[in-house]
Amino acid sequence: MTTISQTAGQPVSRKGPVGFFGLLGRWVNGVVTYFAHREAIKTLSELDDRALRDIGVERSQIEVAVRGMIDPMYGRMM
Repeated sequence: MTTISQTAGQPVSRKGPVGFFGLLGRWVNGVVTYFAHREAIKTLSELDDRALRDIGVERSQIEVAVRGMIDPMYGRMM
């Protein structure tokens, strides 16, 4: 016999930890993301214009591309 849980139809809560540890986790995540973006910007800035054109990014778009704000389909900012 199959039993159905009462919570089967309820959405799963995606809330993270709250309080001090939640705040600390978000802060650490923000710091790690910041340094990862800086490293990606540095790496892309070292490429020549032809290599950037090959991946569909103009030199002036490097920062917004790293942050994911360029539509890859059209090469425009979203």
